[in-house]
Amino acid sequence: MYAMYFVAVGSLAALLFAASMFAKVKKQPEGNSEMIRISTAVREGANAYLKRQYKGIGIFFAVMFVILLGLAFSGLLSFFTPFAFLTGGFFSGLSGFIGMRTATMANCRTAEGASHSLNRGLKFAFSAGSVMGFTVVGLGLLDITIWYTILNLVFGSLPEAERIAQVTANMLTFGMGASSMALFARVGGGIFTKAADVGADLVGKVEAGIPEDDPRNPAVIADNVGDNVGDVAGMGADLYESYVGSILSTFALAVAAGLGVKGVAVPMLLASLGVIFSIIGTFFVRTDEQADQRTLLKALSRGTNLSAILIAIIACPLVILLLGRRRRKRRKELEAAGLAAVAQTETAPLTPQEGADIMNLQTEKSMELRKDVRKFAEDNPEIAAQMVKSWLREGDGE
Repeated sequence: MYAMYFVAVGSLAALLFAASMFAKVKKQPEGNSEMIRISTAVREGANAYLKRQYKGIGIFFAVMFVILLGLAFSGLLSFFTPFAFLTGGFFSGLSGFIGMRTATMANCRTAEGASHSLNRGLKFAFSAGSVMGFTVVGLGLLDITIWYTILNLVFGSLPEAERIAQVTANMLTFGMGASSMALFARVGGGIFTKAADVGADLVGKVEAGIPEDDPRNPAVIADNVGDNVGDVAGMGADLYESYVGSILSTFALAVAAGLGVKGVAVPMLLASLGVIFSIIGTFFVRTDEQADQRTLLKALSRGTNLSAILIAIIACPLVILLLGRRRRKRRKELEAAGLAAVAQTETAPLTPQEGADIMNLQTEKSMELRKDVRKFAEDNPEIAAQMVKSWLREGDGE
């Protein structure tokens, strides 16, 4: 249970860092009037799309909630299942919305920064991308923390093994809600993106002879809207589902392996440590103002690799610390159980048949031992003679 405090700290750290990155990007200049005009059109189109899409998804989740609630009242599902399904879908959609809101806000600011230097463009783009990344992680850990705390209190009276099994089984449901939301966001956004992209190319390049992504082509706005709703909002919902699903599946594996609470705590602690090390890694993504594209890629790799190395270093001792102790404890319990069984067997009275079997077994072992000794004496007569003399001397001394 103490691990949940650390997980909650990791969640809040991710969300606060994402908020600080959002505020940092928002303070930057938006560029000239043409940049502002195009960026505003793209942002309004993306908001209109998400508003319409989320209305349709809301109907689906309402119907599923009623169905799951009916199954819960029938005793086929837990009462927490429909609510967990809703929270999973809500946080998944929220991750996509925040990511898209940040992207449409940062587009013109990144273009303005890149017009001065590649380093400024990298800073704004990387900061904006960090917002969605840390939002996904922060909301995922927050959802896990809330549900684990609630379910642990509800099932607190049960034995540890049964309690953690009930907690894990109920938490798997909000992973289903996140998956449902990601399905609509990713597939729907992808279809819109491709339709707008092909339409813009047909009208602009084929019919009018206008270069691709030229602002004189009105369909380019729809194309850019599709990029944001499909590759940003859809990706955010998809990342949330993948992130939460990987943690919940590890929960299920830990319970199936009989690792108990400590087995469930391992993925949560690793995820929280990943937040801390990722924040550290962001401060190493920096270059000079006159940097070229190759240097920028090296800077990105440096921050990413540093975070990965740090989490890899801490992961091994953490797993050994949590699961190694449990394994040793389990081994001692088995040894104690085995010794108790042996002691019970030794103190229990033997039946005549059991006594006869033991005597026969001892006789057979005695005969085998005599054959081995005789064979050794025949093969090594000198060594056997010295051993006999040594035994005789010991007998005389006594």
